[in-house]
Amino acid sequence: MSNVDFTLAFIGGGNMATSLIRGLLNSGFSPRKISVSDPVAAQLETLSELGVQTFTTNDDAVAGRDAVVLAVKPQVAQKVVAELNTLQPHQLLISIVAGINTASLYTWANPEQAIVRCMPNTPALLGAGMSALFAGQRCQPDQRHIAETLLSATGKTLWVDHEQALDAVTAISGSGPAYFFLLMEAMIDTGIDLGLDRETATNLTLQTAFGAALMAQKSDESPGVLRHNVTSPGGTTAAALAVMMDAQLPDIIERALHAANTRAGELAEEFGGNI
Repeated sequence: MSNVDFTLAFIGGGNMATSLIRGLLNSGFSPRKISVSDPVAAQLETLSELGVQTFTTNDDAVAGRDAVVLAVKPQVAQKVVAELNTLQPHQLLISIVAGINTASLYTWANPEQAIVRCMPNTPALLGAGMSALFAGQRCQPDQRHIAETLLSATGKTLWVDHEQALDAVTAISGSGPAYFFLLMEAMIDTGIDLGLDRETATNLTLQTAFGAALMAQKSDESPGVLRHNVTSPGGTTAAALAVMMDAQLPDIIERALHAANTRAGELAEEFGGNI
C-alpha cells in the first residue's frame, strides 16, 4: 500500500476532522478518496467545497472505505458506533474521541474490529499537533500506516505500547495547550499591570513562548539545563523563578497533570458504559 493508496470516511465533520482532511489534501491526498458524514448541513457544505464526498447518513459514508475516522462527541459515540450497519471488521476504525477506550469500541462495533485509538491536540488545527496512537490487537501493519499517515498530516505522531499511556498523553499534550494558554494569559495581564498596553504585552508574551518552545525543540539540552543557562545568579530571571519555586509551581503542575490523568480514566468509564 502506497502512502496515499487508501480511502477514508469521517464520521463527524467538526474542527478536528476538518483539520485532518485539510492536512491530507495539502499533502497530496485525493479528495475523491475521502467521504464525510455530519448532521449539520452547513458543515457538509463547507467540506464539499474541498472536493470531498459528503453524506447525511453515516452508513453511506462508511460503506466500502478502508478506514473510518470516528470524530464525534464522547457522549454520542456509543450510539453512533452501535448503529453502524456498513462497518465491517476488516475496516480500520480510527477513534479520535476522548474518553472512549478500545474495550468499549470492540463491544459496540465488533470484537474482531481493527482499531487504532488516537489522542491528538488542538494545535493540529494549525498543522502543529502532537498525536499519540495505540493499535488494537487486530490492527495490521498497513492499517497502522494509514493511521500514522492521517495524523502525521497535522503534526508529529508517536505510538504507545499500552493503552493506559493515552491517559498520561491526554494529561500532557491533549490538555497541555490550555496550561500554556493560562501562563500566557497571566503574563499578559501582569504586563499590563506593569504599565504595558495589551498589544505590547501580548506580542512580547506570545513571541517569547514561541521562541522558548523552539529553543527547547532544537536544543540537545533538556529544558532544565536551558533554564539554568538563562538564569544569572542574582538577576531578574532568578528573582522571578524564586517566587515560582516558593509557590511550589512544580508541585502544582504535578498535581494538575495527575488530576487530568485520573479524569481521563474516569471519562472512559463514564462514556464507555463501565466497560
